[in-house]
Amino acid sequence: MNDFTLISATLPNGSVANIVVSNGFIAHIGAEVRGEQIDAQGLVALPGFVDLHTHLREPGFEQSETILTGTRAAALGGYTAVHAMANTHPVADTAGVVEQVKTLGDEAGYVQVQPIGAVTVGLEGKQLAELGAMAQSKAQVRVFSDDGKCVSDPVLMRRALAYVKSFGGVIAQHAQEPRLTENSQMHEGAVSSELGLAGWPAVAEESIIARDVLLAEAVGSRIHICHLSTAGSVEIVRWAKQRGINVTAEVTPHHLLLTDELARGYDPVFKVNPPLRTAADVMALREALVDGTIDIVATDHAPHPTESKDCEWAAAAFGMLGLETAASIAQDVLIESGASNWQRFADVMSTVPASISGIEGQGQPLEVGSAANIALIDPSAKRTIQDGGASKSDNQPYRGMTLPGAVIHTIFRGVFTVRDSKLSR
Repeated sequence: MNDFTLISATLPNGSVANIVVSNGFIAHIGAEVRGEQIDAQGLVALPGFVDLHTHLREPGFEQSETILTGTRAAALGGYTAVHAMANTHPVADTAGVVEQVKTLGDEAGYVQVQPIGAVTVGLEGKQLAELGAMAQSKAQVRVFSDDGKCVSDPVLMRRALAYVKSFGGVIAQHAQEPRLTENSQMHEGAVSSELGLAGWPAVAEESIIARDVLLAEAVGSRIHICHLSTAGSVEIVRWAKQRGINVTAEVTPHHLLLTDELARGYDPVFKVNPPLRTAADVMALREALVDGTIDIVATDHAPHPTESKDCEWAAAAFGMLGLETAASIAQDVLIESGASNWQRFADVMSTVPASISGIEGQGQPLEVGSAANIALIDPSAKRTIQDGGASKSDNQPYRGMTLPGAVIHTIFRGVFTVRDSKLSR
C-alpha cells in the first residue's frame, strides 16, 4: 500500500493542510509531503460518509440491486460504510444471513457493509428474531429494524427494546401505523384530494414515534427513528430529547428537497414510503437537521427494476435511489443555504451515524491515527443528474435537476475507490 499526500485540502474547520496517508491510516496533517501527490486544492476533505439506511437487495432481489452494484454507487457518493437493511429474501433474521451479507460486502471491497438484523422473524411482527445470535455472529449486528414494515405491536416493541439494551443494540423503527395507512398512496392533504389518491396521514407516523419514545424511556433503551417526514414528528422527537429520552432520528435526502406536489404528474418515481410531504414539512425537516433535532441524513436508497416503476401509480413500488446524490442535497441544506457549516455536514453524514451503530473505524475525525476513510468534495461544482448512475436500477427522482457539489475522490481504508469522480476499478 503506497503512501500518498492530498495537497492543500480544506478540512471541515476551514483550515487548509496536506493530508498524508500511509498504510491505510492518516499519518500526518500539516505541511509534510510523502509519496504520490494528489492536488486537493479547493476540495473539502471529510470523513468518509456512513449510511445507516441502505437497501442493497441481496440476497433475493438481485434484479433490483446487488451488494456489488450498490456499494459501487455508495463509493461514488462518497460513502465508505453502509448499513444493509434486512428486508431481503431470505430476510436477514438469522446469524447465517447477516454473515452472508457481510461476506459479500467484504468481497466487493468498495465500502464497509454492516448488516442490519430484522427485529421479528420474517418481518412478520409476531415473534422476535434471533437478536442475540446476530449480535454475537461474525457480523456483530447492533442495529435491528423491520424497515419497510413497522413493529406495530407495542408488547413486542417493548420486549425488543429491552432485549437489545443488554448488548448496547438499538432498534430502528419504521414508524407507520398499518391500520391508518391501508392502501395509502401519497401524503394525505390537498393534493391527494385533488388527485383522488388514497391519503397517508401524518398521524400514522407521529403516533408510532410518540409511543416508541415512551417505551424506550420506560425500559431505559435506545430508539432510532427512520426517515422522519413530518413537522409533527420533528416536534415529538424534540420533546423526547428535551425529556432526556435516548432517541436519535434520521431524515432522507428526498424528504429534505421534494414535496407532494410532484405527485401531480402521476410519475411513480416520486412514490415513496413514507410519502413526500408538504413544503411546510420539508422546511421543518431542514431546520431540524440544522438545529440537531434530527441527528443524521440517511439515504433509504431503495432500488427497483423498471417494471416496478414503469407502471400506473397504484401498482408501482415505493422507493427511490439516493446514494450518489445524498451529499449534494446535504450541501444544499447545510452549506448553500448558509444555515450551517462543513463540521455539521461531517457530523450528519459520517460521525453521528457511525456512533449510532457503533461501526468500527468509520466516522472518525480527520486526524493523525484515524483510519483513512475520506471523501473529497468539490463544493463549487454543479451537476445535472441524468440517470441512476452505478446502481442496477434507474428509479432516479432527481433526473434533470441541477445539484450543488460533486464527490471527486473516495478513499476507503487508504485506497482510492473513486478517483476523479470515476470508480477506480
